[in-house]
Amino acid sequence: MPPVIASHTLEIRGSTIHYLEIGDISSPTILFLHGASFTAHTWQEIGTLAYFADRGYRAIAIDVPGYGSSQSINFPREEFLGQLLAGIECDRPILVSPSMSGGYSLPFIAQSAEKLRGFVAVAPVGINRYQDAIAGIKLPVLAIWGSNDRIVSPKLADLLVELIPQAKKVILENAGHACYMKATEAFHQHLFAFLEDLNR
Repeated sequence: MPPVIASHTLEIRGSTIHYLEIGDISSPTILFLHGASFTAHTWQEIGTLAYFADRGYRAIAIDVPGYGSSQSINFPREEFLGQLLAGIECDRPILVSPSMSGGYSLPFIAQSAEKLRGFVAVAPVGINRYQDAIAGIKLPVLAIWGSNDRIVSPKLADLLVELIPQAKKVILENAGHACYMKATEAFHQHLFAFLEDLNR
């Protein structure tokens, strides 16, 4: 029997947060956030969760507060990921953060980079806002953009590489802002290569 993607909820300070999970709890964890036009189910629909579970990872996709089946939160968003990691018993995951979710991930890595094994920036918003806070952080980072992104310029991938010593960039040709939708196979391959580098 292949592993099944399970739907779970947890309470964080009185708000119900929904997430999808697949893979063994003892395996390295990849935590997927999403952009404003998507939900946790997007990662299930394009095959990402199963792809990484098949390759030995625990894959978790979160409905960020106020999206999908998650309620809004009444505390600062920069505190959300710390609360979430404690709630889902997730030790140093690789965090994948597209677009709008940069509002959660960038302040988190600025304050708590040591709680992650790696950070995958998928054209997240807010890089200019947080550039001083994230400059010089000691965290492996993959900056992955679509070449045709007209919402968050691919030039910001270069900025991340300048700011963070262990950052590298990948540009997916002929893909737009949600590059994982148009170039799903290439996105999976580059993310997998990044993960395997972390394991070496």
